Amino acid sequence: MPSCPFALGPIWGLTMKKIACGLAVLAVVAGCAKRPDSIAPAAIPMEAYAQMECNMLNADLAKERETLTVLSRAQNDAATGDAFGVFVIGVPISSVAGGDKEGLIAVSKGKVQAMESAKLRKGC
Repeated sequence: MPSCPFALGPIWGLTMKKIACGLAVLAVVAGCAKRPDSIAPAAIPMEAYAQMECNMLNADLAKERETLTVLSRAQNDAATGDAFGVFVIGVPISSVAGGDKEGLIAVSKGKVQAMESAKLRKGC
């Protein structure tokens, strides 16, 4: 008579616990904040800046670069906090608390790229 898979007792239970634990760790790690240099820029069309004068474009680019620097610092802090939180208590603290700035960094990077492209096209 064939045996029932549920009759494996401790062996089956131990395997399921390992799988569940592995999936839980994977879910926690996937929720951690990325480092700024690993965040891809959002697609921002260069045409959004094509009508700007060179002096205004330079000023806006400088301002956006500063914004990106501030966001990148905050994102690095969030990534470090998440790594610490996962190591100590198993939870990415900064991401849970809203410290992850990935979307804002992607948009800022996209703006910087679009403005730089517009500057090149205009010969600024």
